[in-house]
Amino acid sequence: MDKESLMKQLKGGLIVSCQALPGEPLYIEGDTMMPLMAKAAKEAGACAIRTNGVMDVERIKEAVGLPIIGIIKKDYPGWEQYITVTMEEVDSLVKAGADIIALDCTLRERGDGKTIGDFIREIKSKYPEQLLMADISSLEEGINAWKSGIDFVGTTLSGYTPYTVGKEGPDYELVEKLAEAIDVPVIAEGKVHYPEQAAKMLELGAYAVVVGGAITRPLEIAKRFMKEIANVSK
Repeated sequence: MDKESLMKQLKGGLIVSCQALPGEPLYIEGDTMMPLMAKAAKEAGACAIRTNGVMDVERIKEAVGLPIIGIIKKDYPGWEQYITVTMEEVDSLVKAGADIIALDCTLRERGDGKTIGDFIREIKSKYPEQLLMADISSLEEGINAWKSGIDFVGTTLSGYTPYTVGKEGPDYELVEKLAEAIDVPVIAEGKVHYPEQAAKMLELGAYAVVVGGAITRPLEIAKRFMKEIANVSK
């Protein structure tokens, strides 16, 4: 899918994150059930899928034919980042056919000593046509990623970095400020649990909205119900 067609498909749409990590009930070693989640998302009208790992990128793309935002979560000793942090992961996602590759674009010190701007430019030099999405946690990080040549900026990590921990619920303020400050699409992501929250993100200027746990993680959903029930039972 060319960039213009992709942009049209994403605008104003719902991107469903279909992921299962080791230790979670829906994770299957050596296999995946995420294409089934993606099929349900497509039937509901999702415009794209965000997923983790080469196998899920390939199988979901084959199963639903929707644009794929691909990531690879991998821990590296000495790194705070774990979302698509080296060229090895980028190479794998390009080969797998990810339409957009998302990577940690926070300003935390990287284990290889490079700045995130350096890394973005390296990827763009090697893969000039590859679309990239910055997973960030602050306005400063979003602006920096935009100036470094990123194609989309997502609020994925708001509340998950040491300097943003404690933020509860969707970061409406960050989405609104980013939409005003940069001229690439802002993808709202993170702690969007209810339909009205997703709609509000679009009203504030988000180009599209990613929802994951509220749709595709039944354990997380059930825990939210149990928490509320427990509060009443006390």
